[in-house]
Amino acid sequence: MCSAHTSEVKKVSNATITINIYYTGKDDNARKFAEEMEQSGMVDAIREEAGNKRYEYFYPKNDEHTVLLIDAWENQEALDKHHASPMMNKITELRDKYDLCMTVERYVEDISGVPDKDKKFIKK
Repeated sequence: MCSAHTSEVKKVSNATITINIYYTGKDDNARKFAEEMEQSGMVDAIREEAGNKRYEYFYPKNDEHTVLLIDAWENQEALDKHHASPMMNKITELRDKYDLCMTVERYVEDISGVPDKDKKFIKK
């Protein structure tokens, strides 16, 4: 039985932008950062922003110094509004508090979807 967590991103007329941000720091600072983001209500506030489709933290199994944020937006305009919001200053301050470095990957949705020949590998 499949019980793995899957989040399907809804299709929109513009391609969804998904950003993977790897926050890395000394000791458990990255995890403390993610916990404070959640406990302070900032994560909930970001999820309520127009155009946000996903904002979730994950902990890599073999790297206790890193936290992965998967952040998805409906389009570039929604992401630009988020980047121009006062929330970004709060995130930056918190990131600096925990002295975190970032590695960023950016993906744009393939609006054609999963090719039929690849669907056989996906168990639903």
